[in-house]
Amino acid sequence: MMDKQAARLPLGDELPFYEPQGNEVVLFEYAWRHQLPMLIKGPTGCGKTRFVQYMAAKLGRPLYTVACHDDLSAADLVGRHLIGDHGTFWNDGPLTRAVREGAICYLDEVVEARKDTTVVLHPLTDDRRILPIERTGEELQAPPEFMLVVSYNPGYQNLLKGMKPSTRQRFVARRFDFPAPELEARVLQGEAGIDAALAQQLVTLATSLRSLKDHDLEEAASTRLLVYAATLMRGGYDPLEACRCALVEPLTDDEETAAALMEVVHASFGT
Repeated sequence: MMDKQAARLPLGDELPFYEPQGNEVVLFEYAWRHQLPMLIKGPTGCGKTRFVQYMAAKLGRPLYTVACHDDLSAADLVGRHLIGDHGTFWNDGPLTRAVREGAICYLDEVVEARKDTTVVLHPLTDDRRILPIERTGEELQAPPEFMLVVSYNPGYQNLLKGMKPSTRQRFVARRFDFPAPELEARVLQGEAGIDAALAQQLVTLATSLRSLKDHDLEEAASTRLLVYAATLMRGGYDPLEACRCALVEPLTDDEETAAALMEVVHASFGT
């Protein structure tokens, strides 16, 4: 039975939509080919997860995605004994299944997981590439096709929720950010199916909203939220209300801040 925090992406014939920002595709291919783990860091909604999905499909490998959280333990990744109708049995976790299958295992927001998970990853992120399973006595050797990918948002790092330098140095790393305006407009066209003029209008709005980051907002308007707004508009939803529901309300709970953001929206979409 699949763990609720893990999702396996099956192989498919069609690649997920993705617009490269730089050399990240080539870097990922080199890392996978040479059995190197990869760290991706960047703000929420900038395309980290989509990139990993794209690369898994491009390389023809199954993908296990784990959304890390405060209660995620090493056992959640590796596996545990369960009780069934015929007694106890061992159930592999998503990391173990990925190693056995030669899949890509993606730990999203890895710094949110409990600290004991880091210890489990260490033998897989050096030249040993092994996964010891203490409870069964197994020691799995990762096949060449296996790859470990982790991500986190550096903007959320603090003393309690940061990645240790000794752990970071086990990965090749790539920093992501929101795409350049021209590229972000193409992303909106490709993802939401809107025309170039509306895409540019949304990107210009996002630029204005992002200038408020660290002033009135904890998070910047993400490309993901722009796609949501574009999707609503493409479906015929009122543009002002689409921006309110997909951009403004997800960014803040403060009514005064929301009103100020809507003034920016009106300046871009008002008639």
